[in-house]
Amino acid sequence: MRTVYLEGRSIAALARDHGVSRTPVADFMPDHTAADVEDTPAPELPVTLDMPGKIADFLRATDLDDAERAALDQGATVRRGQGYTLRTATAPAVHRQLLGHCQPLDGTAAVPAQRKGRREYDNRVNILWSATAEP
Repeated sequence: MRTVYLEGRSIAALARDHGVSRTPVADFMPDHTAADVEDTPAPELPVTLDMPGKIADFLRATDLDDAERAALDQGATVRRGQGYTLRTATAPAVHRQLLGHCQPLDGTAAVPAQRKGRREYDNRVNILWSATAEP
């Protein structure tokens, strides 16, 4: 196992190959401790959520960072009656950031359809957030 690791194979790949967690594999490796493996956070996997079109239109007009803009640009448009839904696949944290940009839609200056769309997206993100936050 050490030889394969020293040839460039990752600890995670070795653990998958042998059907064990990364911690025991890391214990066998030179210059690694179990704390090194446990302290590294696992990358967030993308989650697909449907965003109402009114929300997507509002967000496209706001100043977003690269990850948020990419999530909107790579989303798939699904026609829904008169409007549409944007099916976006991104990390849960990015969905949370996009929801944060929608806060101005809570006020009375927003159109009722925008407020409803924001509530729907808020419900979807909160369900996702509570599911990923549980141990």
